[in-house]
Amino acid sequence: MKVSDFNYELPEELIAQDPLDQRDNSRLMVLHRKTGEIEHRHFYDLIDYLNPEDCLVVNNTKVIPARLMGVKEETGASIEILLLKRKEEKIWETLVKPGKKARIGARIVFGDGLLTGEVIDIVEEGNRLIRFEYEGIFEEILDRLGEMPLPPYITHQMEDKNRYQTVYAKYDGSAAAPTAGLHFTEELLQRIRKKGIRIAEITLHVGLGTFRPVKVEDVQNHHMHTEYYQISAEAAAIINATKANGGRVISVGTTSTRTIESVADETGHVTAGSGWTDIFIYPGYRFRTIDALITNFHLPESTLIMLVSALADRETVLAAYQTAVNERYRFFSFGDAMMIVD
Repeated sequence: MKVSDFNYELPEELIAQDPLDQRDNSRLMVLHRKTGEIEHRHFYDLIDYLNPEDCLVVNNTKVIPARLMGVKEETGASIEILLLKRKEEKIWETLVKPGKKARIGARIVFGDGLLTGEVIDIVEEGNRLIRFEYEGIFEEILDRLGEMPLPPYITHQMEDKNRYQTVYAKYDGSAAAPTAGLHFTEELLQRIRKKGIRIAEITLHVGLGTFRPVKVEDVQNHHMHTEYYQISAEAAAIINATKANGGRVISVGTTSTRTIESVADETGHVTAGSGWTDIFIYPGYRFRTIDALITNFHLPESTLIMLVSALADRETVLAAYQTAVNERYRFFSFGDAMMIVD
């Protein structure tokens, strides 16, 4: 199976640069995976496809303002830091640009000295471990100095930081948003709950590996990045009860899917807990727990479109993407949504 098998042509003007004024006004393509039938709806119509026995699994991670602009202490040269993973209290794995200026021992100053960092190691894929020094609370300093780490294909400045957060975001830790959840409003969630659909909140802190291209020709040789997850006993109980009662477990986004499938056993039973996952889902994978998926339209040749192609077959997905292009859907993080059902 080749990476090029997951390519498609996308006109640049279909890449959404800004979120819609109203979150749930985005379009919703409903793809029936067994027949290939497609329906064109809006996201606020989602409730029509949910049954009282179902549950939605949502990722309540919160994006941190992980992009920091600093200067090298010795030379004053500009350096950009992207926080990826917290390794210890004051040590983060980071992506540094330009990397050649960030040798071990290099010191970087942010916000006129409000925050300083020292490169202490170079790890996998050239990422740097940086030990930060500061007075006060790191999260408050980050909120003052940091910027939202928008994907590289979004070139517009974002006026409202909250539009790159889901309305149910709770726990700091992501370098990117779980974008399928951006379409939900509080009002839509209330309508969903009122209909009897349960909502299971899980946490997976999204890393930048989401945006990294697959560099190997053979899909099976690709190594996924690791991401931290946490599943509460309450969320596991909701999911397991849904399966036991014959309802559908509907995942909101690829991050929720990867989390649940990482901890499910052969029978689809989910166990509460926390840890790191590097699960890679591509065609041929047998889903254990997830029955349906709500997601956005993903980059060509990405691990995300491979995951989608594992739930609905590759040809069906690529045909649906061609329909989306023809119908002028909006693509990627601030774009429209797709729901894959039986």
